[in-house]
Amino acid sequence: MKWLSFLGLDQRVQRVRQGAADLAQAAEDRVELLTIEWAEEKQRLQRIVLLAVLGAVLTSVVLIVLSAAVMVQFWDTPWRVTVAWSVAGGWLLLWLGLALALVQALRAGHRAFALTRRELLRDWHELKDGL
Repeated sequence: MKWLSFLGLDQRVQRVRQGAADLAQAAEDRVELLTIEWAEEKQRLQRIVLLAVLGAVLTSVVLIVLSAAVMVQFWDTPWRVTVAWSVAGGWLLLWLGLALALVQALRAGHRAFALTRRELLRDWHELKDGL
């Protein structure tokens, strides 16, 4: 250490060490932020899968109920067409509600990892300014 002090390099070595420590802390913070955002993204993807499965099940139910309504319930009455379309309309409204919820969940994807991207962009600009 005496040679570093003699040559005037001890302050530079100290700055390099401090810079390395700061860099390590920043990297650790970015990894932690990425972990948190990945957990949020995983939860959003699980919600999308659940809504898609529910949509498939609901579509199957719609087809079965519509077929049953047309063929059985009012086949021999004058209201058979009105009732069949009423049942179809009710199921269609439920299906549209589910489809809207799925679209909202899909649109929320653009916010994924927003904090990590912003931090990395800020780091990049600081690095460019420092050079």
